[in-house]
Amino acid sequence: MLLGLIVIPFLIVSFAFNLLGVISLYRFPDVYTRLHGATKCTTFGTLFSVLALMFYSFVRYVFGSGEARFMVLFIHVIIAAAVLLITNPTGAQVLARAAHRSGTLPEPALVDALEEAEKAKGGAAA
Repeated sequence: MLLGLIVIPFLIVSFAFNLLGVISLYRFPDVYTRLHGATKCTTFGTLFSVLALMFYSFVRYVFGSGEARFMVLFIHVIIAAAVLLITNPTGAQVLARAAHRSGTLPEPALVDALEEAEKAKGGAAA
């Protein structure tokens, strides 16, 4: 019972962030803001579900049955969170860079620092 009182709020926050990420895909006007909303929200949403699972597996291992499968789950969740924290922002940056190189501009773009840097270099930025 006490375990559920701690895990369930993490899962509710996770669901809320993931729902906001889905809404951002439909409501935001261009690829850059959609990418930003979806990436940030799903990163936080997934991290909160990872925290819930880490807490659950740690408590079940230490105070529960002491089965090794809960510690293995804990370690796997930590590895998955580390991979998520590295790949999600990197993938978003790559997608945004590809969109910019293909000529897709943000809706209300007043200043485009990447385009200015490309013009200063005399070609496409690396």
